[in-house]
Amino acid sequence: MNEWSLIEQLKQGDEAAFRKIVESSQGLVYNTALGIVQNPEDAEDVSQEVFVQLYESIHSFKGESKLSTWLYRITISKAMDHLRKKKRKKRFAFVQSIFGPNEELVHDPPDFVHPGISLDNKEKAAELFKAISQLPEKQNIAFTLNRIEGLNYQEISLIMKLTVASVESLLHRARKNLRKTLEAYYLENGR
Repeated sequence: MNEWSLIEQLKQGDEAAFRKIVESSQGLVYNTALGIVQNPEDAEDVSQEVFVQLYESIHSFKGESKLSTWLYRITISKAMDHLRKKKRKKRFAFVQSIFGPNEELVHDPPDFVHPGISLDNKEKAAELFKAISQLPEKQNIAFTLNRIEGLNYQEISLIMKLTVASVESLLHRARKNLRKTLEAYYLENGR
């Protein structure tokens, strides 16, 4: 059964078609989410949100791109939303830890440790993902789609709704920024 007939069946409310679409695209969705949120549980949550949105908004899918392109867009959007929510919660918790619940200043605030400080030599991959997460949003997305998902510039341009030249530029700047961040890390830590 081809993709378009599955989409048409799903538009008619066919749950078997939905299951087939989920089975065939769950790897794409999960891996893309994991590349952005960098936490397996969060990636699972994002994946569920993506498939809920797929089911609820399949009627808005016009078929102007492949279903996978549409799913990449939804996944990136949901993953970035997830990161923004998580950052807001962390900031709020940090402020609460300094001021306490009644807005009084706590005299002995907890130590604030930057995540890059506590890494040991075995965590090079974690340091790379940390550096990727510090990239500006569009560079992060382009780099993740290219290097982690293995998509070419044309595919990324369709997903991000940018020209191929813009994607090339984003990837060039992402590599340059990553090089700077990682060189600084290795110089600072004597590695």
